[in-house]
Amino acid sequence: MTVPQNRSELLAAIDLEFAKLRKTLEALPPDLVHARTMEGHAKGTVMSPFDLVAYLVGWNELVLKWLDRDAAGQPIDFPETGFKWNALGKLAQKFYGDYADIPYPQLVGRLDAAKERIVGIIGQHDDAALYGRPWYEAWTMGRMIQFNTSSPYANARGRLRKWLKSHAEA
Repeated sequence: MTVPQNRSELLAAIDLEFAKLRKTLEALPPDLVHARTMEGHAKGTVMSPFDLVAYLVGWNELVLKWLDRDAAGQPIDFPETGFKWNALGKLAQKFYGDYADIPYPQLVGRLDAAKERIVGIIGQHDDAALYGRPWYEAWTMGRMIQFNTSSPYANARGRLRKWLKSHAEA
């Protein structure tokens, strides 16, 4: 899919990639959701499909935090307070831990809710607000949302499909 350039394209990208991801999540065998046999987000680490969903929830909720702070006229500490862009593996590990005690169906529900809230907020912004000016350094709000929603949804789906295929052959 091409990089979204306006609100309607951004919404379409999020909806398309999320729908494909959800279909893949539904195909996960419940008894393997916690199997830590997938390459992790930080070099030399492993994760489970559960951890991957926790990662997506973490990023989606972080996007919501950014959007809420922006709406309130408060400064945003990108990517997150205490974390730098060049050390996102540590942030991934934090997300795994933050959501570890949530039952898997509830975690997926939390991902659904975060995605829906992001879509709702996007709907409140016009193209000028989303793509007309830099929001973080040279990146527009729309691009920052896309970097942390539709792109990771597609990446996660690919990782999960590869993982499922390797487990089907085992």
